[in-house]
Amino acid sequence: MFRIIPLGQVFLIVGGVLTLMGFVAYGLSKPTLNLIGFFYGVPLLLGGLALKSAELKPTPYSHPTPPDVVELRNQQATDTQNQIRKDVTRYRYGQEAHLDESLERLDLSPSDDERPVLQAIREEAIDGYYALILEFNSPFVPLDSWQTRQERIEKYFGPNIVAKISQPEEEENKVEVALIVRDTEDQTPTA
Repeated sequence: MFRIIPLGQVFLIVGGVLTLMGFVAYGLSKPTLNLIGFFYGVPLLLGGLALKSAELKPTPYSHPTPPDVVELRNQQATDTQNQIRKDVTRYRYGQEAHLDESLERLDLSPSDDERPVLQAIREEAIDGYYALILEFNSPFVPLDSWQTRQERIEKYFGPNIVAKISQPEEEENKVEVALIVRDTEDQTPTA
């Protein structure tokens, strides 16, 4: 449920209603409702404001996932691919950007201002294998830097993952990282 509804928004609404109820109850000389409104409403309202200020919105899908790819995901996706997909498509709190720690560990984030930003994700079938594609806006980290770290990316997001790094022709600052399931029987990359 909290994947779709932001927790900060829920706290703001509930806290606001309880606080308003506390003020109305104070004016009507209803001490019990007054206490409930102030002792529960104000902290929830402040908590909601704090969460709202630290909120990181979910990453959208750039294209809807076709049903055959969903079936492929259910059969082949690794735990890491599922975890990434679930983490970046829900509200997060207290983080600067999606996958910020991963990018730092891969030396792809020189500074907070120059960090690539995950703009969208999509799911595809590549050569019959499930692929999770991360679409980054990367104006300060060139494609060459991403490609030199391809093996590190595979080890970091592996096992059983092949990373295919590309840049769409129409967008110079965009980098796509395809995390493709590797065939576990022959251990040969598909990309």
